Amino acid sequence: KGEKVVDICSGTGFDCFVAATQVGPSGQVVGIDMTEEMLAKSRATAKAMDTGNVEFREGLIEDMPVEDGWADVVISNGVINLCADKKQAFGEIMRVLRPGGTLQFADIANGKSVPASAIANIDLWTS
Repeated sequence: KGEKVVDICSGTGFDCFVAATQVGPSGQVVGIDMTEEMLAKSRATAKAMDTGNVEFREGLIEDMPVEDGWADVVISNGVINLCADKKQAFGEIMRVLRPGGTLQFADIANGKSVPASAIANIDLWTS
């Protein structure tokens, strides 16, 4: 309870809302996403749920709008594989994570690139 969590590429915010219940009212959760569509959905859900300890910010995994060492925990669900510059991404994760903090991520790897047409089709990622 009371931890500060950053969810990178938070999408519709599902993992943020789960994290918010785990950190409790004294904790904070920040979801970072690069698309206005995802931010609009997650913010609308947060408003409907009257969630006071979750906020959503526009940003990239390679350049997060989070202070140095702010996060106790950084989470990521299925997005590292989509990041073109993984070295920069992990450097940025380490920047926002406090010393001794925790990184928890799940990802998909099959050795194939996601086609540009699929990446560009927001409906594939938001339906």
